[in-house]
Amino acid sequence: MKAEDRIFVAGHRGLVGSAIVRRLERAEARNVLTATRDQVDLRDQAAVNYWFKANRPEYVYLVAGTVGGIMANSTRPAEFIYDNMLIHATVVHAAHLYGVRKLLYLGSSCIYPRHCEQPMTEEQLLTGALEPTNESYAIAKIAGIKLCQAYRRQYGSNFISAMPTNLYGPNDNFDLTSSHVLPAMIRKFHEAKVTGARDVVIWGTGSPRREFLHVDDLADACAFLMDRYEGEQHINVGTGEDLTIGELAEMVRAVVHPAATIVYDTSKPDGMPRKLLDVSRLNALGWRHAIGLRPGIECTYQWFLEHLGRLRTSAVTSPAI
Repeated sequence: MKAEDRIFVAGHRGLVGSAIVRRLERAEARNVLTATRDQVDLRDQAAVNYWFKANRPEYVYLVAGTVGGIMANSTRPAEFIYDNMLIHATVVHAAHLYGVRKLLYLGSSCIYPRHCEQPMTEEQLLTGALEPTNESYAIAKIAGIKLCQAYRRQYGSNFISAMPTNLYGPNDNFDLTSSHVLPAMIRKFHEAKVTGARDVVIWGTGSPRREFLHVDDLADACAFLMDRYEGEQHINVGTGEDLTIGELAEMVRAVVHPAATIVYDTSKPDGMPRKLLDVSRLNALGWRHAIGLRPGIECTYQWFLEHLGRLRTSAVTSPAI
């Protein structure tokens, strides 16, 4: 892409979208396009078509969606599948209709089967049953991958897909009822520190293993793929390194509230036993992550402290961003 190209970031207010906007600004992109909910509802095909016709983006980062942790996925499955399937469909179709040169669609590592071989390769998609706690979201994300592939095959559209691991970083959702595990831990330990509480309750047994990628690394990977990847196969984006939830809790405690005591609520679900991406395909293309987990948590906590007064409290990244 060139500095003067018209680049649409669908989902610019969210964790990933805001990181991509920052990445494009560092690259001195001069025509970054965004749209608020008042301007276009990404679930409305007519509204999306009108916006694409008026603005004519040449490149699209499709990173908008309704997201959340285990509780949000378990209690609001209809929203997760409805919103995400519509957002993917309307933007991809409009990109086809109005001649977008290239579109990058961002999915999630939850697309892989619950009992997937580890680390998870791209070829393991649709080889087994999904994790029940996020099935609706996973189905929507799988549909997005297949949608991009279908438009490539039928129309020759240059649409690619990337599947990131668990993300964290600036502009995350830190709401305790709806956030993902790492930002939820940061908030729990912080609130315990502020109130003087010693016990911090963590869902599950602490034994599941998870991989975490700083969102600025993901934004860099997305820019890399937009410039250098042309394949139909979706491609994993991660660190290739994981740790247990218990080890993560210990790391967050050390950063935020070292005096805390960790208590595990084993009545709550663990989710998938392990989620580690095989990132050998991406590494072979020449990209690797740059931000380690401990310094990434430290920077994220600092951002949290600086923005505590105006943090988002909803799991939903508005479908109209």
